Amino acid sequence: ARLLAAGQKPDELARQLGRLDIELVLTAHPTEVARRTLIQKYDAIAAQLAALDHSDLLADERERSVQRLQRLIAEAWHTEEIRRSRPTPVDEAKWGFAVIEHSLWQAVPQFLRRADRSLQAATGLRLPLEAAPIRFASWMGGDRDGNPNVTARVTREVLLLARWMAADLYLRDVDQLAAELSMQQASAELRAQVGDSAEPYRALLKQLRERLRETRSWAQQALAAQVAPSAAVLQDNHDLLAPLQLCYQSLHACGMGVIADGPLLDCLRRAATFGLFLVRLDVRQDSSRHAAALTEITDYLGLGRYAEWDEAARLSFLQRELDNRRPLLPSDYRPSADTAEVLATCREVAAAPAASLGSYVISMAGAASDVLAVQLLLKEAGLRRPIRVVPLFETLADLDNAGPVIDRLLGLPGYRARLHGPQEVMIGYSDSAKDAGTTAAAWAQYRAQEALVRLCREHQVELLLFHGRGGTVGRGGGP
Repeated sequence: ARLLAAGQKPDELARQLGRLDIELVLTAHPTEVARRTLIQKYDAIAAQLAALDHSDLLADERERSVQRLQRLIAEAWHTEEIRRSRPTPVDEAKWGFAVIEHSLWQAVPQFLRRADRSLQAATGLRLPLEAAPIRFASWMGGDRDGNPNVTARVTREVLLLARWMAADLYLRDVDQLAAELSMQQASAELRAQVGDSAEPYRALLKQLRERLRETRSWAQQALAAQVAPSAAVLQDNHDLLAPLQLCYQSLHACGMGVIADGPLLDCLRRAATFGLFLVRLDVRQDSSRHAAALTEITDYLGLGRYAEWDEAARLSFLQRELDNRRPLLPSDYRPSADTAEVLATCREVAAAPAASLGSYVISMAGAASDVLAVQLLLKEAGLRRPIRVVPLFETLADLDNAGPVIDRLLGLPGYRARLHGPQEVMIGYSDSAKDAGTTAAAWAQYRAQEALVRLCREHQVELLLFHGRGGTVGRGGGP
């Protein structure tokens, strides 16, 4: 309403809302100390207390509810509050998936319903079906900065677990929809897909259900061994969205919009938001690990030691190799364990579907060569598609130097051609606050962002800012 009052045109307002792209990132920072099992018991206790608020309960129903409440309290009382063993990175990822299953899976479509109603009331226009103004990414299973337990194998396992979990959640939705959409009348487009079926919506959804089952089964098998997916395994989000959209459009065309705008619309919103991969996994590694790997490689090739070169020499070497079509390393090269792990991570990034990954974040980035180093290692691993390689500026000195680094990066020959989209930059909050104090860090963050906005505008490149806020004040958190 305020935007309309300020003179924004309704159609432009609707277009901007549909184009919003805000990504919230789940991390494994241990700001939640309560065990997941206890949180679930507390939720169940709250549900039983709410049930007891009903004034029309029979005596027997009230007694059963009280007994259930007593059992839940006893279960919570006798459950250990603190975890005995440190969670593995895969355990942390499963915690993240549980947050989606028990909270975000319901919250996202409810939130988008409210946004849709507000937009319609203000402008008369609806939020597009494919709009996903809020998406989710995760660092759990991808953030290896300072954590030797996050390996390439862990990243692969977490990516497969996400696919399994997504297929399982959509299966529950599609089962419910197949039970509810028993109607006979359907559009010619839907009939063309299922033939002369007495229950066309169920027939189409059962086809989708079989593909989801095949996807879940393949992901389960791939966790144990390398298994090639069959043709039935869902690979593109369009294959998930298309049958749901066809059902939605057919119901509206046949005068059954009130049915279409129920659980089917919620399922469509989830498919647009979470997709087949549930969350986009970010990979994070310290810049020193990339420099060490390249030092070992240049030493092996007899070119000198990368770590001892100045910035100009590094950029010259990196640009030359990025433009070169031949491989950097011979097939019989045997790296040290640390370098092998860096290269293995890059191979997992190259092998993963593009939609399953978010950004490759470089912590402690301080120079343009830090970004090109990752691009070269990914090229060597066989990556032939663009990926967002993101410098993270987190110390006071790095924040002050963020503008010049990005300016130099965007001015490099060939870099813009590899960018294929916005220049993403991550601003560190918790580390800069620990480095310089909250107030000095906040001022440095502000200056860095102002400089980045100005420079990207001058270079005519879209800027995507990734705010690395911690959860608590002690971790650099804030409003």
